[in-house]
Amino acid sequence: MLTKPKAYSFLAFICLIFCACLVQAQVVKTDLLIIGGGASGTTAGVQAARMGTKVLIVEETPWLGGMLTAAGVAAIDGNHQMPSGLWGEFRQKLYNYYGGPAAVETGWVSNTLFEPSIGNKLLKELANEKNLTVWYNTTWQEVKKNGTGWQVTVKNGKKKRTIEAKLVIDATELGDVMAKTGAKYDIGMDSKHDTGEEFAPEQANDIIQDMTYVVVLKDYGKGANKTIKKPAGYNPKEFDCACDVSDPAADGGPNENCLQMMGYGKLPNNKYMINWPKCGNDIYLNIIEKTPAERTEALKEAKLHTLRFLYYLQTELGFKNLGIADDEFPTADKMPMIPYHRESRRVKALARFALQHVSQPFDQKEAYYRTGVAVGDYTIDHHHLKNPNAPAIDFVKIKVPSYNVPLGSLIPQGVDGLIVAEKSIGVTNIVNGATRLQPVVLGIGQAAGALAAVALKNNVQPREVNIREVQQALLDSKAYLMPYIDVKPQDPHFAALQRIGATGILKGTGLPYKWANQTWFYPERPVSEYELVSGLKPYYESLKAFQASGSNLTLKFLGEILATVNTSITYEKVAAEYGALKLNRAAAPELELNRREAALLVDRLLNPFALKINFDGHLAGQGI
Repeated sequence: MLTKPKAYSFLAFICLIFCACLVQAQVVKTDLLIIGGGASGTTAGVQAARMGTKVLIVEETPWLGGMLTAAGVAAIDGNHQMPSGLWGEFRQKLYNYYGGPAAVETGWVSNTLFEPSIGNKLLKELANEKNLTVWYNTTWQEVKKNGTGWQVTVKNGKKKRTIEAKLVIDATELGDVMAKTGAKYDIGMDSKHDTGEEFAPEQANDIIQDMTYVVVLKDYGKGANKTIKKPAGYNPKEFDCACDVSDPAADGGPNENCLQMMGYGKLPNNKYMINWPKCGNDIYLNIIEKTPAERTEALKEAKLHTLRFLYYLQTELGFKNLGIADDEFPTADKMPMIPYHRESRRVKALARFALQHVSQPFDQKEAYYRTGVAVGDYTIDHHHLKNPNAPAIDFVKIKVPSYNVPLGSLIPQGVDGLIVAEKSIGVTNIVNGATRLQPVVLGIGQAAGALAAVALKNNVQPREVNIREVQQALLDSKAYLMPYIDVKPQDPHFAALQRIGATGILKGTGLPYKWANQTWFYPERPVSEYELVSGLKPYYESLKAFQASGSNLTLKFLGEILATVNTSITYEKVAAEYGALKLNRAAAPELELNRREAALLVDRLLNPFALKINFDGHLAGQGI
């Protein structure tokens, strides 16, 4: 029988063991932790999980999708002709749910509009992967190094938990995690003397884009009166020009048509996304460096401003039948859970993607296009109407082709074990006006997931990965590396043409076009001897003195080129390989090849995509 002192000691020992076990149970280990389940966090998680990585997403709201859903920006800007990877999968889910493409072409701002709650539902279906776990209503509080990995403290209600992860992706809306880790970053406009961008201001400043607290309205029918209580500070003069729907990218004048303005963000099922820049609900607030409590307080004004605009729509414009949708957001006031941030911190990354890389990708010392992992075609669109101190730069008049985002822009300088996604990647302020759009951010997330999975599989840091391995993983997922409008994922040669494009051996032709810029590969056009040889010379020293004319490339001449690179390649081998492609033409020495055929044969017989490149897009160990 135990004496009292011994009994107490025994009980204390048991309690100590129990407490230790309890503490241990609160530590969750994962390979990859994604902080933020927004647009990029969701696709990062899906991509990495599909590649066999154990993934945990922590998301502060009960939804996935961030700006697409929880912020209410349920109208996709751009990439309609480039359904890349998971963006294409998500869009197909929308088509299936609503009944086809025409069913989501409800508003004139976009080809794809949807109800935010449905977007959340479908993204959660997309995220139903066995290797992926999501913790909702969970906020991160601390992040610190734990050996070569990370230890992150999170909170759900009053419950705190610790997560140990080998790798972290910052997919927060404002780049909060990377700032906490000590990564260097920029906020606001860059100086033209720093970036080399002629449209940038002389001096850098901290001015960011206007933000918006979106509201989703619902048509309650003829005769309904859903007019809200007059908001504090309401001044109808503030919204006088709201019906000006003139296109800043065109040359036409204003169109005083309020019905057309309302049709901007019309969603399925007679709902309306109110996200209007001209005398609408945009507002200037720079809350990036504020504390969570300070942000919450500041955002009250953003929400109030939107309610003022809603009151204007209902009273001055007569849309009293339109009221706040009561079946969208699980909030007390039925407003979105988060605001729409157009701009955040921008990390100082291994690659800083600037305007010149977008406008003339093949003419820069950094061949960033070769390292591309996400594509975009939307014009450079900035919102600065609500800040009188913003420099008068007509951003939308900056003409650029479609583009691809370099992998190095996701990797911070000086911080290992961290990948940056969402709108916080390494771009200039000007370029952020294009890379911030929803399908690009979805692609950035997918690329971040692929990068993480490759780094973890090979037990290397993100900065040490083989870029081509990451790109091939994306191609396997039908994601674009090059922004070719005329080579779809359904094309049987999609991956091969993307690979050759990403080497620069055959280059695309880019051009600005309205609100959906373009790059064409022109696969069926003839290719000249000179064009192909010029593209191959940077990769193969043996072609340095090889002479080529402007004549159309023949199968025989291609054989001569390839034999110069690899003496084991004969014309007979080239002809046999051509026949194996089953391109409905018979192999013959004088057969003139098109760009598709030349690309396929170079891809198969030389495989230049296998040659490693660095984050500047140059061959590893060389400066080309």
